Amino acid sequence: MAEHKTYKIDLEGMDFRAFHGCYDLEQRTGSHFSVDVRIETELGDVAESDDVTRAVNYLTCYEVVREQMAITQHTIERVAQNIIRALHARFPQTVGIECRVTKLAPPLGGKVARVSVTLCEEY
Repeated sequence: MAEHKTYKIDLEGMDFRAFHGCYDLEQRTGSHFSVDVRIETELGDVAESDDVTRAVNYLTCYEVVREQMAITQHTIERVAQNIIRALHARFPQTVGIECRVTKLAPPLGGKVARVSVTLCEEY
């Protein structure tokens, strides 16, 4: 029986200026966001073959996240969901994706340093 192996890729602290938010001001002026993604994927023969074309390429992952962050949404839950779906569409060998989207200094009168949402999907 073949051994089922997976591995995880973490992309942490991806930094973006984006225009997500439920208030008009947020969508006009933008905010500072941080995104962290953990991708669990099938190992297959990636390690044995040492073939980057068979791996989940983290540079491509960053580009997928960047593209999704450029699409204005009202909630960061929707942003996280879109990132997860786009990553899975690009890399169907993924078995689970976790995405944390953090809005730094949300417009709450300086009372909160950051607000984060973390979504997880397993396939």
